[in-house]
Amino acid sequence: MLTFSQLASITHGSVLQFVQDLPVRHLLTDSRKLAQPTSTLFFAIKGAFNDGHDYVNALYARGVRQFVVEQVDEIPGVKSEEGFKYSFPGANFLQVESSLAALQAIAAYHRGEFLLPVMAITGSNGKTIVKEWLAQLLSPDEKVVKSPRSYNSQIGVPLSVWQINANHTFGIFEAGISKPEEMEKLAAIIRPTLGIFTNIGTAHDEGFQNSVHKIEEKLLLFKGVKLLFYSSDDALLDAAVKRQEIKSFTWGHQEDADLQILSQQVSGAKTNVVYKYAGKEAQISIPFIDPASVQNMLHCLAVLVWREMEPEIMQQRFDKLLPVAMRLEMKEAINNCYLIDDTYNNDLAGLSTALDLLVHQKRNQQKTVILSDLLESGLNEETLYAEVAAALKNRSVDRLIGIGKVIGRHRLKFGMKAEFYESTTDFLQHFQPDSFHDETILLKGARIFEFEKIVAVFGKKVHGTVLEVNLNALVHNLNFYRSKLQPETKIMVMVKAFAYGSGSYEIANILQFHRVDYLAVAYTDEGVSLRESGISLPIMVMNPSPDSFAQLLRYHLEPEIYSLSQLRSFLTYIHADAAPAYHIHLKLDTGMHRLGFTQADFEELFSLLQTEPRVKVASMFSHLAGADEALHNDFSKQQISGFRNMASEIEAKIGYSVIKHILNSAGIVRFPEHQLDMVRLGIGLYGVEATGTEQDALQNVGTLKTTISQIKHIQQGDTVGYSRRGLAETDLEIATLAIGYADGFDRRFGNGAGEVLINGQAAPIIGNICMDMCMVNVTGLQVSEGDEVVVFGQELPITKLAEKIKTIPYELLTNVSPRVKRVFYSE
Repeated sequence: MLTFSQLASITHGSVLQFVQDLPVRHLLTDSRKLAQPTSTLFFAIKGAFNDGHDYVNALYARGVRQFVVEQVDEIPGVKSEEGFKYSFPGANFLQVESSLAALQAIAAYHRGEFLLPVMAITGSNGKTIVKEWLAQLLSPDEKVVKSPRSYNSQIGVPLSVWQINANHTFGIFEAGISKPEEMEKLAAIIRPTLGIFTNIGTAHDEGFQNSVHKIEEKLLLFKGVKLLFYSSDDALLDAAVKRQEIKSFTWGHQEDADLQILSQQVSGAKTNVVYKYAGKEAQISIPFIDPASVQNMLHCLAVLVWREMEPEIMQQRFDKLLPVAMRLEMKEAINNCYLIDDTYNNDLAGLSTALDLLVHQKRNQQKTVILSDLLESGLNEETLYAEVAAALKNRSVDRLIGIGKVIGRHRLKFGMKAEFYESTTDFLQHFQPDSFHDETILLKGARIFEFEKIVAVFGKKVHGTVLEVNLNALVHNLNFYRSKLQPETKIMVMVKAFAYGSGSYEIANILQFHRVDYLAVAYTDEGVSLRESGISLPIMVMNPSPDSFAQLLRYHLEPEIYSLSQLRSFLTYIHADAAPAYHIHLKLDTGMHRLGFTQADFEELFSLLQTEPRVKVASMFSHLAGADEALHNDFSKQQISGFRNMASEIEAKIGYSVIKHILNSAGIVRFPEHQLDMVRLGIGLYGVEATGTEQDALQNVGTLKTTISQIKHIQQGDTVGYSRRGLAETDLEIATLAIGYADGFDRRFGNGAGEVLINGQAAPIIGNICMDMCMVNVTGLQVSEGDEVVVFGQELPITKLAEKIKTIPYELLTNVSPRVKRVFYSE
């Protein structure tokens, strides 16, 4: 086992302080994910938005005693090497040039201690799915260690490789890059003996000269592998592999492929594939029909054929495959519970990731984990469940429900309220809904335990229309706008109008997790709801009414004050209150002419503020009327100049500086020189870039989906829907969808103005949109009742939908009804 005393020679670092030689069992790069303090080594890595050195003090207080740092003076409160003796008397410190490089070097050293075969997977798409499926297919024969989720980055790969232990017989790790000179570092860590190149696409094109350059960079992963598996149908990839003379095993439709695909035919929910290998023909049935899944399965087929697995055995294993759970979902459940569904990521690393999310859900104090036997750890039972118990304890989990014979054998390790069942069936037979109230419940189980049955009994009864909210994309967009800010510029995020329709609490919670400075809501009750759900960030209320002042003060909300009469009302209300200080935000009108103080109000404004010294102005702000259009640039600059002058006059009069902000999402992009003290991020967070110049840099956050309720054939001359507005000019096949204007699907999309996507195929609306339903023309399309329908999302952008009915994305987002279930997920 690696110990601290070995690290200096591995990383070429220098020991700043050595107290005792401790074992290194856990590598930590994110302070929020601490699980086992005493055997953890923390790497203080400097990122674009966070510096790991800032968290050394907090981690030491929580029991961490081993640190890798870059600069002593980067640690708050430590100015010299001597300072360690006083600040961290019990900790070991190693100083390196790069903490990230040290992490990679330690992982590479660890990899070198094991001789097992390792499969490395790269490509533009499908890496995670191929990895997960291949692990499932090989698991009856091998003890497989694999990357958790999509851990394929410069940090993710070393953390993945660190999982290897003596019990493993086969490794599968994915590797992804976004620019040149990254892959060689990952190759040195993984040291693959085998490889899969899934495909080449447009992801991260901006980091490379062209597709050939990107392929060549990715192929650096496979220098020295015994065999590389790929599709020779991809001409660019095939040519690059041959140029580099990498030994390969190819599959494709051409005769020269090692595994020749003779035919692919869809039959129901399966694809029948006839292939030829070593002069013999055979057939396999793949349990998927979409092209991406079939391609991913053919990569797996190539590996199994090369391993000389019998076709009958392959078919048995293919039949048991299920779609990979690529995301961790969060949704409302019965009895005011909140469900975190991470059902099929059943390994120790995946458990830690899910527990981290559980800890940061503040909606309910009670935390419950429903956990099956862990089948993919590679550890012996005693070690595994001791680590599981410690992970639950360190996350302050209140209750454990263990399902499976193995976890039940170790029940004495869990020092908390716990109950155990031998199977999912056993649990469901004893399930009592009333025993679950006001708690957050994490479900995590191996596939054989069929935890989807447990998800079903916890789920609230709703119709088939859902708004899926991608939290990873939301964080990406937040960081995109942060990258345009000066380090000292604060950021306020608008979560008004149910977070633009996405769900206020969940969005606010992740923003709090990622340390934004302020939240803004439209009305007091929105702020109250966030406070009651555990949100502690400062919250500005934009439209406070006098009858809500009591709630404002009770829940420590900060009102926007925009008029003299409103200020008088507020001052009158607080006159009898005993609080030492009240924070307010002054809205200034610089040309929007909606709300706000004008220059003519200043004399009385100053007089009123002087009457109550307990009132402190937290910020001053104004609103740009046309920041999203270059046409209005001169007017926007005039507004900014006017705001600066007004703010300066107010600060001079009140005698102190306050936070000043005027830029909205569009303004952040268009006027970076006017960031002032803070900016306000709104629609941009949700993936809509109002100026249009940076839209490609943002990711889609919300996807509105529904289902097909019924399919029917109608004859020429028949009409569809109310007022008989949909006329069938020929015989048609139509589908009725479970969404209508009560769900927020605008009636203006009716009669062909709008369309939806079904299995990637466009289907126009026919007839008027009804309250709870609408009809679409699916003539000639391969669709079935129950199929998923995309109303808007990545493939059908909300910006284009808005253009069709001459409105704006804001309206479509905020119109999504509260009755539509929100499902939040992270990849």
